[in-house]
Amino acid sequence: MRHRKHGRRLNMKTAHRKAMFRNMVSSLFQHRRIETTDAKAKELRAVAEKLITFAKRGDLHARRQVLRSIPDQKVVHELFETIAPAMAERSGGYTRVIKSRRRPGDNAALSLVELVGLEPKIEEMEEKLETKRQKRESKETAMQQQMAAQQAQSAKDEK
Repeated sequence: MRHRKHGRRLNMKTAHRKAMFRNMVSSLFQHRRIETTDAKAKELRAVAEKLITFAKRGDLHARRQVLRSIPDQKVVHELFETIAPAMAERSGGYTRVIKSRRRPGDNAALSLVELVGLEPKIEEMEEKLETKRQKRESKETAMQQQMAAQQAQSAKDEK
C-alpha cells in the first residue's frame, strides 16, 4: 500500500531524480518558464515552491538551505535578489503549471511550468524579435553590398 507516501518516483533512482530536479529548478529560475512532462511538472512545482519560500526569508541560513539544492551561485543570487522580492506579497502558489501539447516522439503529455508574475512580457518578447529582425536585415544588406563589391572588383580585374 502507498498510504502516506508523497512524491512520484518517476521510474528513476533517488540520486537521478534529485539531480534532475536540481537542474530543472535551476532552469526554471533562470528562464522563468520551462516545458516538461506533466508528472515532472507537478513534482517540480513542489520543489520550486519550497525553495522560493526559503528565499523569501532572505537570511544566511535560508541561503545555505537553498544552496544545498541549487549549487549554482548565480541562480541562487537571482532567486534571492529578483524572484523572492517579486513574490513577497504572495503567500504560496508561486508557480503555474499549464498543460501544453503532446510530444511528437513518444506522445507524452507536456506542460509549461512558469513563475507567476514573472512571465516574459509580450512587449519585451516582441522588442527582442524586432531587434533580431533588424540585425538579420542589416547583416543581409551588408552581405549584399560585399557581394556587389566583389563582383565589381572581379569585373574590373577581367578588363
